[in-house]
Amino acid sequence: DVQLVESGGGLVQAGGSLRLSCAASGFTFDDYAIGWFRQAPGKEREGISCISDSNSRPYYVIPMNERFTTSRDNAKNTVYLQMNNLKPEDTAVYFCAALPFEGSCPLRGHEYDYWGQGTQVTVSS
Repeated sequence: DVQLVESGGGLVQAGGSLRLSCAASGFTFDDYAIGWFRQAPGKEREGISCISDSNSRPYYVIPMNERFTTSRDNAKNTVYLQMNNLKPEDTAVYFCAALPFEGSCPLRGHEYDYWGQGTQVTVSS
């Protein structure tokens, strides 16, 4: 079975950093693009970034790239989301998702096939 497990969320003060991990299993990781998304209470889900494996170049929803960095470690079947200078408006549940894809991965959530359960990030002011 395909599984995506996010971890690394928590409570952090504004200006702090967190690194989220998305551990994948049950599929050929190298053949899949992984996307990061978030959903705040009362708001629609929004895209953050994605990374495919054709060259492991990440793509970002502007302006997420200003403070967030996505990377992947194929040896560990894991994708990371490094979040710096966090702000209270970053408070949300963060999800990773997987899609069999090569090349420039999509940043729209509805295109992804598999989703993790999410990890809560809370940024206090």
